[in-house]
Amino acid sequence: MKKSKADIKKVVLAYSGGLDTSIIIPWLKENYNNCEVIAVSGDVGQGTELEGLEEKAKKTGASKLYVLDLKKEYVEQFIWPCLKADARYEDYLLGTSHARPCIARALAEIAKKEGADAICHGCTGKGNDQVRFELTLKAFAPDMAIIAPWREWSLKSRDEEIDYAEAHHVPLRIDRATNYSKDKNLWHLSHEGLDLEDPRNEPKYNTPGFLELGVSPEQAPDTPTYVTIHFEKGVPTAVDGQEMDGVALIETLNRVGGQNGIGLLDIVENRLVGMKSRGVYETPGGTILYKAHNVLETVTLDKESFHFKELVGQKMAELVYNGQWFTPLREALCAFTDSLQQTVTGDVTLKLYKGNMINAGVTSPYTLYDEQTASFGEDDDYDQADSAGFINLFGLPIAERAKLAKKWPKD
Repeated sequence: MKKSKADIKKVVLAYSGGLDTSIIIPWLKENYNNCEVIAVSGDVGQGTELEGLEEKAKKTGASKLYVLDLKKEYVEQFIWPCLKADARYEDYLLGTSHARPCIARALAEIAKKEGADAICHGCTGKGNDQVRFELTLKAFAPDMAIIAPWREWSLKSRDEEIDYAEAHHVPLRIDRATNYSKDKNLWHLSHEGLDLEDPRNEPKYNTPGFLELGVSPEQAPDTPTYVTIHFEKGVPTAVDGQEMDGVALIETLNRVGGQNGIGLLDIVENRLVGMKSRGVYETPGGTILYKAHNVLETVTLDKESFHFKELVGQKMAELVYNGQWFTPLREALCAFTDSLQQTVTGDVTLKLYKGNMINAGVTSPYTLYDEQTASFGEDDDYDQADSAGFINLFGLPIAERAKLAKKWPKD
C-alpha cells in the first residue's frame, strides 16, 4: 500500500541487531519525519545474538523492543513440515527460507496491535528474503505499507553501511575484515559475502571464528559417534532413547553433529530474483535429521509413494524458497505428506565420522522390508520361475520395436 512519508507516524521494524537493521532505526527517523520506531525481534534460536538488543535499539532511537519467543512454533509449524516432505532446494535445507514467514507473521501481528502505519525490513533488493517477508505480510496485513530501505537509500555496500553506523554512533559487533553477511537460527547458520563471493575461494573453515556451530571434518574426532533418533509419524521425538521437545532435540543434534563436522554445505544457488549466489551453510542437526528421516522412509513407504514424494518435496522446497509458505498449494502438499507419514515411525541409528553420516541400522513396527522375501534363498513368497513371464511382458515393447525396426527404411 502506498503512503506518503508524511502519513507514516509509526513504523514496526523487523530488528535483528545486525548491520542493516541497526542503522535502519536512525535512518527511518531521519527520512520519515522522526517517526516512532518499534523494533521487533523474532527469537527463532539466534542465541546470544539477542543479548543487549533492547538497550541498543532504544539508544539508537526505537521507542520499544519486542522480543518474541518463536522457537517452538518455528520448529513445529515450519521446520517439521519441511522435514517430513524432505524439502530441500538445490541441497539447501531452507534454514533462512522457513524462518522468514514465521518471523513476518509475528511482525504483522505486532504492527496491527500497535496501530502502525508501516512495516519495515532490512532485506536487500538483490536477495530472496525481501520476497519472503513481503509475501507473508500480504497474507496477514495486506493493507499495510512496507518500507524497504535498501530500495530507497543511497548506501551501496556494507562498507558504506559501516560508515553510516560510525557517523551515527551505532554500535556494531562486526568489523570490516570479518563483515560476512550471516543469518543464524536454531536450524542453521549462513555465510555470504567477502571472499565467498568468488567461487574460486575455499571457505576458511579452519580459521577461528568462521564456523560457529561446529568444526571442519579435519578437526573432528578420530573416533565415530553413534546417534539413534526415534520418529513418530515422521516427527523426531527422541535422541538415544531420551524424549525431548523439538527445540531441545535440534539443539542436541546441532551439538553432536557440529562436533563431528556434519552439515557443511558450500553451494552456488539460483536465487529467486534471477542471479546466482554463493553461500556456505552450517546445518549439523538438520542434516542428521534429513538423513535419518530418509533412511526410515526407505523401509516404511512403498515404491510409488516414495518416488512421487520426491517430486512433492522438490515442489515444496521451491514454494518455501520463493516465499510462498502461506498458499493453498503449500498447505495441500503438506496434507499429502502428512497422510504418508502415518507409518513413518521407528528408530534410525547413524554413525557420524568426520563429516560423514553412515547408516548403522533402522527398525520400524511398520516396516515393508521382509527379510525372508528379500533373501537370495528359496521361500514360499516368491517363485523365481515367475520372473520369466514378468520379463517377457515387461520387455515386450523393446522386443516388438526390435523386430519391426528390421522392416524400416534405411537412411
